[in-house]
Amino acid sequence: MSVLVVGISHKSAPVELLERLALDADGTVKLIEDVIGGEHVTEATAIVTCNRIELYAEVDRFHGSVEDLSGLLVARAEQSTEALLPHLYVHYDEGAVSHLFQVAAGLDSMVVGEGQILGQTRDALRVGQEHGTVGPALNTLFQQALRVGKRAHAETDIDRAAPSLVTAALERSSVPVAGARAVVVGAGAMASLAAAHLSRGGASAITVLNRTAASAERLAQEYGATSAPLSALADELPLADIVVSCTGAPEPLVRLADVVTARGGSDRPLSVIDLALPHDVDPSVADLPGVGLISLAGLADELRGLEAAAGVDDVRTIVAQEIAAFLAVRRQASVTPTVVALRSMATSVVDAEMARLATRLPDLDDATRAEVLHTVRRVADKLLHEPTVRVKELADAEPAVSYTAALAELFRLDPEAVDALTRAEDKA
Repeated sequence: MSVLVVGISHKSAPVELLERLALDADGTVKLIEDVIGGEHVTEATAIVTCNRIELYAEVDRFHGSVEDLSGLLVARAEQSTEALLPHLYVHYDEGAVSHLFQVAAGLDSMVVGEGQILGQTRDALRVGQEHGTVGPALNTLFQQALRVGKRAHAETDIDRAAPSLVTAALERSSVPVAGARAVVVGAGAMASLAAAHLSRGGASAITVLNRTAASAERLAQEYGATSAPLSALADELPLADIVVSCTGAPEPLVRLADVVTARGGSDRPLSVIDLALPHDVDPSVADLPGVGLISLAGLADELRGLEAAAGVDDVRTIVAQEIAAFLAVRRQASVTPTVVALRSMATSVVDAEMARLATRLPDLDDATRAEVLHTVRRVADKLLHEPTVRVKELADAEPAVSYTAALAELFRLDPEAVDALTRAEDKA
């Protein structure tokens, strides 16, 4: 069994295409259920953010699984296979481990080093656990990825070097945050980050709008803001200097007609930040006098290829160390069932020979019998010691060669016994 990743992100596709794949919480669960329903899949989950969808699956076959998972994304995008496939990427086995660790550490983010992806990786694990689609393989992998991400932020300067997507957007705002009246549309993780940055930046007033009043009120209380229902957006727009929208609603919430009405012909500066996928803001508002629109597509173009100088190299070093350590432990663990089965077979041979000896020498006294048993066991142990030590060393040094398979074949180990031990290891 091996881990397979099939994904699409801001690095492989334009934002317009990512919009077609945007998922809410229910859609994410449905997609994971579709993945786990695949013929060759035993575990599954997905990392879903505003700029990536990645399917993670434990599979017993590579080619059929790649086709199945790719097909799910093609169907979701409502694109032809030929149109979408060039934008998909695939990572398998050790490549999948490497990719997830880099994602969790923020090295694959639109803003390199941003910390929000760590929470999104945790959400992927939680959703899989809650719906029973994550088993021992993905649980171990994701838990380690989370530890890698935490270590990257704890041991390097990446937090100072790499702001969140919200920070990057506000830094590009045509209206300074200090003293501005701000409207935040939404109450999720991105909206919470926006409210936090606006509050710390000295915004004179913040209003949080959301369809669910309780969520808006909770977020507003946390940052000393006021809350209002989403239906009040038209009333709030004339007062706003900065609007940050991040709901991911199926249709734009900030419409051109509403902004035109709110401005009443004024060219007063207004900064509109759209961090939703699909977009919350009608793109044509950017054509209005005095209105500056910052969107995910624009941020992607500006940030693509840029990396924060401080901390990135240190994070890369940590990720490389963690990948090597994880793969070494996994290779060592893969050897254990075969070694245990080999020693179990040797024990069975010793027991059989001692039973045979008992029938041929029934008058052998207990002390002599014990000494013979001890001697035979020592001989078996010494014969097996070097092969078992070497197979562990070789598995780590030359992972491309299956020394465990060769050992199992040479000693004719029962495959079912090895598989049973492997399953027991996984559950431990």
